[in-house]
Amino acid sequence: MLWWIPFLLFQLQPPLEIPETNPHTTAADVEMGKRLYMGRCGGCHGPSGDGGKGANLAVPVLPRASSERSLYRIIRYGIPDTEMPGSLMDAHELWQTVAFVRSLGQVPTTPATGNAQAGATVFRTKGACLGCHALGNEGGSIGPSLSGIGARRGAAHLRAKIEDPASDVPHPFRIVQLTTKAGKSIRGIRLNEDTYSIQIRDFNGNPQSFWKADITAMTSEKKTNMPSYRSQLSETELNDLVAFLAGEKGAR
Repeated sequence: MLWWIPFLLFQLQPPLEIPETNPHTTAADVEMGKRLYMGRCGGCHGPSGDGGKGANLAVPVLPRASSERSLYRIIRYGIPDTEMPGSLMDAHELWQTVAFVRSLGQVPTTPATGNAQAGATVFRTKGACLGCHALGNEGGSIGPSLSGIGARRGAAHLRAKIEDPASDVPHPFRIVQLTTKAGKSIRGIRLNEDTYSIQIRDFNGNPQSFWKADITAMTSEKKTNMPSYRSQLSETELNDLVAFLAGEKGAR
């Protein structure tokens, strides 16, 4: 039997009625959910759920999953057009994972100890963050938007990213080097890519699109244009900047 047939049959099964609330919430269920989470989810969402490649799960209310049923459905079926895949866990395991993920929002995350008001000044002046990142209606478009970043990422993750931005560069923001048949060389940030084309944003902020048939060489670098601020900012300034970003919940 071909390997994909069981998976296809599993996908074609009619959906079962999903309870509104989790029927498996004992301490043993949460502990098993933790094991399942560490094996399947922790690599993207972080061992403590405070974000990384995936969303921050250590929050009281998940924007995409305000109920236990909706969280179950996301874990089971994934999120279309994102890197969040579906799962082949059985119903009991899915609910155990839901129980553990819900517990992450009840665990106090690492507090931001800096002064958020002073951090806003660092953000806009010495950090020059708006040169690449958008915040509300301000800023650039080379880097990812920081609007609501505090609701998606914990303070520990933000601090690590500020100090060592190259440690984990998401695919959509990796640097791409292209050479066309006409001999033109372009370097920029990958925005989108499919089988036939690729779109990038050059370091002047201009979007450009190319047919792959017109490209003779293309390399993707696990690099980022963002500098490390470990030596550029003092310890106080770093703490203040983290406090400002951790407090940015997106409501304006």
